[in-house]
Amino acid sequence: MAELVTIARPYAEAVFRLAKEKGALGVWSGHLASLAAYVQNADVSACIANPGPTAAQKADIVTSLLGSGVDGELASFIQVLAANDRLSVLPAIADFFENLKSTEEGVKDAVVYSAFSLDDKQSRDLLPTLEAHFKSKLSLEIKVDPELIGGVKVVVGDQMLDVSVRGKLEAMATALRN
Repeated sequence: MAELVTIARPYAEAVFRLAKEKGALGVWSGHLASLAAYVQNADVSACIANPGPTAAQKADIVTSLLGSGVDGELASFIQVLAANDRLSVLPAIADFFENLKSTEEGVKDAVVYSAFSLDDKQSRDLLPTLEAHFKSKLSLEIKVDPELIGGVKVVVGDQMLDVSVRGKLEAMATALRN
């Protein structure tokens, strides 16, 4: 795992600098997400792992998957990855890129644990309240935890907001013991 991090980070940082300079963070985010999905496909993964095709052929195959929306910089990036036998690292590169992009945009990841599943409207309604509480833009990940009984528990970095029934019961139990 540490090796994957060591390999992926420099590529992600280089692409991030390029995308930021060009004002194309969103475009590159989309391209990298697509590329990551393609190389995780079993057939594509087998093709790029096969020692038969040359690096240029592998780059052409991956480039062709994106269709006509491939510009010179993206094609060059794919060729560099192919030449260095790093196409399989694309999912990790995409993850690092997204982390850098989120940091640049001031967006923090928030995990919302809910006793019940939340639909899109409930998530959209909850987002502004949480952003005001944590004083940051947030990207929500919703997880169901029936042990909460009701309410939600939100974790953002090292901060936690617990407005669940279980959390309130535990707080009352602690207060009664003291």
